[in-house]
Amino acid sequence: MSKLAAEYKFIDLSDYGRPIARSWAHYLSLTNVTPIHVTLIFGLCGIVAIFFILSGQFWFAGFFLILKSIIDAVDGELARIKKTPSFTGRYLDSIFDSILNFLFLLAIWFVTDVTFVLMICAYLAMQLQCSLYNYYYVILRNATSGSDMTSKIFELKPPKAFPGENQQKVNILYYIFNILYILFDKTVQFLDPKAYKSKSFPSWFMTCISFYGLGFQLLLMAGMLCIGWITYIIPFFIGYSGFIILFVLLRRIIL
Repeated sequence: MSKLAAEYKFIDLSDYGRPIARSWAHYLSLTNVTPIHVTLIFGLCGIVAIFFILSGQFWFAGFFLILKSIIDAVDGELARIKKTPSFTGRYLDSIFDSILNFLFLLAIWFVTDVTFVLMICAYLAMQLQCSLYNYYYVILRNATSGSDMTSKIFELKPPKAFPGENQQKVNILYYIFNILYILFDKTVQFLDPKAYKSKSFPSWFMTCISFYGLGFQLLLMAGMLCIGWITYIIPFFIGYSGFIILFVLLRRIIL
């Protein structure tokens, strides 16, 4: 089941693992595996990737980064197939992504001569890029009645837990999520405060924005690891943020 109605679909460069994720999710739907279990597995894949970065085995690290990205799409697909949406899974997924992104860059910093300050800047840059992509994507899903019921444009307060969820657990995860993301989300909202009023965005615009999706970020990171460009990863993601203003101006002035 897609997050978007057919007429609003676009080529999402960060979602290259979706076909595989769908087939795995359909298989898992016949088992007792839950979306939370899948989220824990992609977290484990991220930890394995970090181990291989620290070990200097960059091809294996790249493989597990891509595998993590694919499995990252499985939990949501499985939740939609089983019709078991949860804020627990939604927040846990995002929390894992933020922590793993920091640890990926920390591992790269550890095995290169790049300064710690630049590493922090690269982490901030990656998170801001993802927030921009998510901001426009969630606006599009909400405006076009997509199937995702857990993502909100503005995370203002803890949501009401779905049946079967623990409200206290949802509240805790919400506050952790906010600590990790509020700076980046508020920055993007400040840059383009009226975007939420849009009824939709052109497919070409969303495809361009998908360069900032986490899946594409990890694909770039994996590729640079595999060709021996590990030293350039941290500076690259800092410079990669230069397109943020361009995308915001495109949305505000042209669209």
